Amino acid sequence: MKIAIAGKGGVGKTTIAAWLGDYLNRQKKQVWLIDADTAISLGPALGLSLDEVPIPLVNNKKLIQERVGTGVFINLNPDVEDLPQKLAKDVRGMKLLVMGTISGAGAGCGCAANALLKALLAYMILRSSQWMIVDLEAGVEHLGRGTITSVDGLVVVSEPSIRGLQTASNISRLAKDLGLKKQVLVLNRADDDFKLPEDIPLPKLAAKVPYLESLAERQKSSSCVLDLPEVEAIDKICEKIIQEIKK
Repeated sequence: MKIAIAGKGGVGKTTIAAWLGDYLNRQKKQVWLIDADTAISLGPALGLSLDEVPIPLVNNKKLIQERVGTGVFINLNPDVEDLPQKLAKDVRGMKLLVMGTISGAGAGCGCAANALLKALLAYMILRSSQWMIVDLEAGVEHLGRGTITSVDGLVVVSEPSIRGLQTASNISRLAKDLGLKKQVLVLNRADDDFKLPEDIPLPKLAAKVPYLESLAERQKSSSCVLDLPEVEAIDKICEKIIQEIKK
């Protein structure tokens, strides 16, 4: 099953992605985690130091030139079958693939980098049989380029704020326009009694994540979001999300 995680910047989508991957891994599933965010924060969320995080695919100019070419004539259908194993890093029994986004490539229009990124992501989504969690660029970057239309489900993460929920609604609408109908909403740092506004169209609420003091304290000294004291509660949240996606 392939699950994409989207949301406004700062709402906790990378944390949710890391939790889902860790939960599935401990359920003895084969898990691939795809970091498709400019911030490149999924690796650190899993406990990697910045030096341990692989170079993003979009910044690997040598590989891009080898597979896609440069200039006016580029190969829009590059061979990528060998790249997942070559580029992935083993993290806690999971495979981490750092792709980045074109906005983080730092060179021109990024057409060649975009071709390779899109081809690899499509290959992983369509041909890989493992569980896959894709941490998307904050906002609507990947939705605008249509790179995740074949995932099994979309998890839209938001805080209980009007701005966050409006962005979540916009993400949901764009995803539906692309044919991605299976969507769920996760409210992060939300009180149990928080009610969703009726005038903002949103996906079905799958879970609420309360404010975690332990996570706030952890992040003062570490980027890792795993191994928290509330792991049992977090596992239940992950289970709810996956159950809703499967329906």
